[in-house]
Amino acid sequence: MKSLVAAAAACTLGLVACVQTDEAPQELARAIPTADQVSIKLPDTKTRAVGDLANWYVSTRDVTRTLNGGSAWVLILIHTIVQFPVTTVNGETYTWGPWSDALDPAEYKLEVRAVGDGTYEYHLSGRSKTQSGSQFEVVIDGSADPRAGDDKGSGEFSVDFDASKRVNPIDSGDARGSMHANYDLAKGHLDLTIMSTDGAGKPVVADYAYNAAPGGGGDMVFEIATNVGGGPVLESVTLRSRWQGTGAGRADARISGGDVAAITATASECWDTSFRRVFYVDSGPYLPSEGTQSACVFATADLPLPR
Repeated sequence: MKSLVAAAAACTLGLVACVQTDEAPQELARAIPTADQVSIKLPDTKTRAVGDLANWYVSTRDVTRTLNGGSAWVLILIHTIVQFPVTTVNGETYTWGPWSDALDPAEYKLEVRAVGDGTYEYHLSGRSKTQSGSQFEVVIDGSADPRAGDDKGSGEFSVDFDASKRVNPIDSGDARGSMHANYDLAKGHLDLTIMSTDGAGKPVVADYAYNAAPGGGGDMVFEIATNVGGGPVLESVTLRSRWQGTGAGRADARISGGDVAAITATASECWDTSFRRVFYVDSGPYLPSEGTQSACVFATADLPLPR
């Protein structure tokens, strides 16, 4: 991302060959949500050691940070690029780039099309400079609908990590597969689907749904198909976390299907405003029970049905 932004800046300053023409529509910049708008707001703390915290508060925090980061870099990148003058305009299509620094192994361009109904489609494409005759291929594509007004838009975007690696194997990182996000700012809703492979090359599919609640609270469901049973069939792991704006919350979990189909394991944990465990129980018992359920800010477990 840094190299892309640097190349865009260089273009704007006239340091590399590029042509600046008309400005993009003013509403384009607000059509694409900011990284902060499309993020999971989880109460956090920097004053307590992880060992003092409820285990599933920590898991919830780790999942949200990972997924926030996965979507944030896309939105930061697109938002940064559209602040610069457009390179070319062709009808209702606005193009930034192609750009690349002299030492970059790839060059990129962003194309945004005004659909005509007030919505926009955008594509970030890249082309490897290390392969002779390589063509541009889409790394990020999305659509944005800002018609509902500021902070109320909706849209979706996808990231093809495999294409990113083909375009730039040096800077693309270790991510594999793809990520798709749907968001609705007015409803405070975000869906993420991740399709990838694990270290052994086996498929991993994860779905994440998040709803913001009034006062800083939230509700997330994280579901992943992965191998926890040790056999050839994948199990379904579901974690639902709910929290209030004070930070107090509850997480419920289930492992089902696959090689453990005959045994569905469930567990619940609650934490207080300091994120310390006040209640724990599982269906094993796998771990000792702790506290009382009356201490939970959400009184009962509530998990979606297994898929």
